[in-house]
Formats: sequence, C-alpha cells, structure tokens
Amino acid sequence: MRRASLLILLATTALVGACSTTTPEVPATTVPSSGAPQPVEGYDWFLSEDGTNAKLAYGTAQSDDLKLGLECARGTGKLDLTASADKGASPEIHIESGGDTERYAAAAEPAEVHDGLILTAEAEGDAPVFQRFRRIGWLAVWQGGARQTYVPQPGSRDRIERFFAFCA
Repeated sequence: MRRASLLILLATTALVGACSTTTPEVPATTVPSSGAPQPVEGYDWFLSEDGTNAKLAYGTAQSDDLKLGLECARGTGKLDLTASADKGASPEIHIESGGDTERYAAAAEPAEVHDGLILTAEAEGDAPVFQRFRRIGWLAVWQGGARQTYVPQPGSRDRIERFFAFCA
C-alpha cells in the first residue's frame, strides 16, 4: 500500500514537471501591443493661432466634425473646452490621458451640425490630465461608458506642445 502511494506520488510529480516545462507555441506573426491607442484615419489634432488666442481641435480637416476643442488666450493657463455629445448625455466633459482623468461640469446646448449636444467647460491648463496629454500625446473622452481616444497622426504631435506653450 505504501509502495503504491509512493508510485502514485512519483508519477504525479513527473507528470506535473513535464507539463510545467512545456511552452506553448506562439505564431511568428503575433506582435505584442504597446497598449497605446492608435491614430484614426482622417482625424487629427489641428492648431490655429490668431495672435492672442489659440485653438487645438481634434476632428477632420476643414469640416464641422469636431470631437474636442481646447482654446486659450496667450499666457493665461486657462482653457475653454468644447466637446460633441449625444442627446441626453451627462452635462460634463470627462477626459483621460494615460490613466489620469478629470471631469468638468459643462453647459450643454443643442448642436447645429449634428443630432446631439455641444458641451462647454473651463479648465486649468496645468491640470494633471493635460500635463499627461502633453507627455504622451493623446486624450480620451468618456461618454456613457464608452471611451473615444484622440491620437495625433504621425508628424503632428508637436502641435500639442505648441498649444500648451502658447497658453502657459
């Protein structure tokens, strides 16, 4: 009996040892993800300056398709936020950048160019979420539990830093 128990123990140990040394095959085409969101074709961050004011807007070029806009007067450090939202959305702009988040109470009014709302709020340009945006180059807006990421196209990321330098 004792010998049978010893044999079962040895067989189990050998089986577990054999299983733990086997590594699964990974297809050669698998590329690990960086975890960073990727740009969306046709969308980008656009910067415009008119001497005393600057605007950084995420949307499509030369259209009314604005997802998020940041505006400031030179040197004030204060930002005016504008975001598109669905009808019935909570009157707040909830933004994230790399895990830092902030919620800004917003005024809501019907949008003229789409079937939804335009939200407006005020923020401090040195808030942690904007400082993270400056470092990593993307923002996300949360609405109704859904997250939309706003990532610059290659070559346009410098617009973000230029905007914040203008505002500071």
